[in-house]
Amino acid sequence: MALTLLRHADVLVTMDAARREIPDGAVLIRDGLIEAVGTTQDVVVPAGETALILDLRGRVLLPGLVNTHHHMFQCLTRALPRAQDAERFGWLNELYPLWAGLTPEMLRVSSLVAMAELLLLGTTTSSDHLYLFANGCRLEDSIEAAAQIGLRFHAARGSMSVGRSGGGVPPDALVEQPEAILRDTRRLIERWHDPAHGALLRIVVAPCSPFSVSQDLMRESAALARAYGVGMRTHLAESDLDVAYSRERFGMTPSEYAQRVDWTASDVWHAHCVKLDAEGIGLFAATGTGVAHCPWSNMRLASGIAPVAAMHAAGVTVGLGVDGSASNDGAHLLGEARQALLLARVDGNAASLTARRVLEMATLGGARVLGRDDIGAIAPGLCADLAAFRMDGLAHAGASVHDPVASLLFSAPAGAELCIVAGRVLVSDGQFQVLELPPPVGQHTRLARQLVQRH
Repeated sequence: MALTLLRHADVLVTMDAARREIPDGAVLIRDGLIEAVGTTQDVVVPAGETALILDLRGRVLLPGLVNTHHHMFQCLTRALPRAQDAERFGWLNELYPLWAGLTPEMLRVSSLVAMAELLLLGTTTSSDHLYLFANGCRLEDSIEAAAQIGLRFHAARGSMSVGRSGGGVPPDALVEQPEAILRDTRRLIERWHDPAHGALLRIVVAPCSPFSVSQDLMRESAALARAYGVGMRTHLAESDLDVAYSRERFGMTPSEYAQRVDWTASDVWHAHCVKLDAEGIGLFAATGTGVAHCPWSNMRLASGIAPVAAMHAAGVTVGLGVDGSASNDGAHLLGEARQALLLARVDGNAASLTARRVLEMATLGGARVLGRDDIGAIAPGLCADLAAFRMDGLAHAGASVHDPVASLLFSAPAGAELCIVAGRVLVSDGQFQVLELPPPVGQHTRLARQLVQRH
């Protein structure tokens, strides 16, 4: 049996039911699960057993961060000049023609690069919303990348069925027939979805958005997901244009539309919700519907500021997401948490969200959004997904004396010194242990150039 002891963490942030923060903290891991949590004095290797022992002096130890929203293929179009200054719909119209050239190789390599970035920055679980399946691309291309690198993965089978000729936003060439979408989604669930405690891979049903999917497909997707007991996610109320589209096409607000098509429940989460109104917030709170808050992307595309403090006050389940790397251009979830903290205060209320509340969104909140009760906290019986951040360097000088936990957000966000998924050390001393990065990064650069030159 594999046994690992993490000890002497300056602070161990558990996110357990009591929200304990343990000085000189320690965690004992056995076979991918957490066996014991406490102080270094109290948590020891059982007599007669041997373990890998890691000393975490000078570090804060957290539950592994949970990313609830990403489009990993978009790493290939980061910082594209012609899309740098566009709002969301204009940004999509610039990029759709490029993304139409996506190949299976591009999808695999961009997924691998995106996952490497997440892990190096402390994210141990990520959802990814893939809704483009041109040129032979399959969800398996990103699933294989997750298996190679060791990330805990929620692979979302996205879909678009309404193109421009039908009143949607995407080009007609990028949409699929509803029957084919449902058939492939069913195949993926039956082949890959793992509902077990500690599962490394789950499948999510994920129509792309109200402006690219028909009402019938939204309802049929919900029925399919619930028949198999899998999670559901889409985009909702991301900008004023989304709200205007919903009112003009459906005669209702985005949250009313979500309720109409059976997309308000505890097995559902919606990305963004920047323009969710008070009635929508109340509906989400009453139904347990989750939200993936993506502040960096919302700023990048001039979408606005999501009312996260109001959501929190109402009891809505909120996690954080980095969104696609062409609307965020990075995948730093701790940086995302810092942005969430600061943006919530722009309206003049400095106490609207605290650093610890936002860290909870980045960990336990994200786990709840994804429908998981086995990650997001450091407690016996949960998955051994952990991330440690160094606090004894220049960026945290002084802050680590006063409040090292809050310093993770108030000071400049750092990369992870240690990242463990299912008890497996993937990052140590800030370096990958399972992958040589230069080859895939070089390959990714070549493919990004190729994708743009083909158009």
